[in-house]
Amino acid sequence: MKVFTDIAWGQWISSAFLVVLGLFLGSLAARSVSRFMAQRTSRHHTVMVRRLVFYVIVVLFFVAALREAGFSLDVVLGAAGILTVAIGFASQTSASNMISGLFLLVEKPFEIGDFIEVDATLGEVVGIDMLSVKLRTPDNLYVRIPNETLIKTRVVNRSRFPIRRLDLTVGIAYAEDVERVESLLLDLAEKNPVCLEEPKPFTLVTAFGPSSVDLQFSYWVPKEKVLEGRSGMMVAIKKTLDREGIEIPFPHTSVYAGSHSEPFRVQLLGPEQITEKDLPDVDKDS
Repeated sequence: MKVFTDIAWGQWISSAFLVVLGLFLGSLAARSVSRFMAQRTSRHHTVMVRRLVFYVIVVLFFVAALREAGFSLDVVLGAAGILTVAIGFASQTSASNMISGLFLLVEKPFEIGDFIEVDATLGEVVGIDMLSVKLRTPDNLYVRIPNETLIKTRVVNRSRFPIRRLDLTVGIAYAEDVERVESLLLDLAEKNPVCLEEPKPFTLVTAFGPSSVDLQFSYWVPKEKVLEGRSGMMVAIKKTLDREGIEIPFPHTSVYAGSHSEPFRVQLLGPEQITEKDLPDVDKDS
């Protein structure tokens, strides 16, 4: 019983009250800062500043709670320094990710809500922390990518700019009029409400393929209508070319016997179509 009577309950209660008060004031200040910065800066900076305010307030009240409990700050700081060095040696990867996170914060290649591509991973940025970046893929998967990987890898930000150019490859038969097809494609872009008037759409002849003349049809759409602009335009192209009688060829092979003979036709017959004259002559004595 003497042990319990020797404990300074008043100091410990005051320390616990300071910790709880720090958590409450830190949360309150973080929400206030978040509301203040929401309309004045990016979501990325808002999240980082909100977390910084919260942790600074909590650490200050935690230090005050330690002093109230009777701990010497010199001893606490010395132990914290030794612990920091030990943790630094044991977690070099985490330290590298933290430093990379600072570079990402300064450089700001993407923000929360952007759609980025890292290696073969494509998704929306839902979180940017000191150690990693969190993505949500189009099929609703949660992907965590370390900051060090983002520094070392090529990152494609698909939503950095307000508009995107879509390039479609259209193959037509060699017998078709290329200029007529180009005019039809540009008319489709002019009538499509998703396509932008500026920059202007254009077409290019890119290659003479094995079975088609390949055209590049390029047009611009708002970044939030990329999927609609691509799928809708491909459907419109198919309907227009079918209506105008323009052939979209598929790969085929011609058998050619030489420069002095015409290509001959090869036809595969089913069993019910084969007659006696189609069978090879067989020597009965053999």
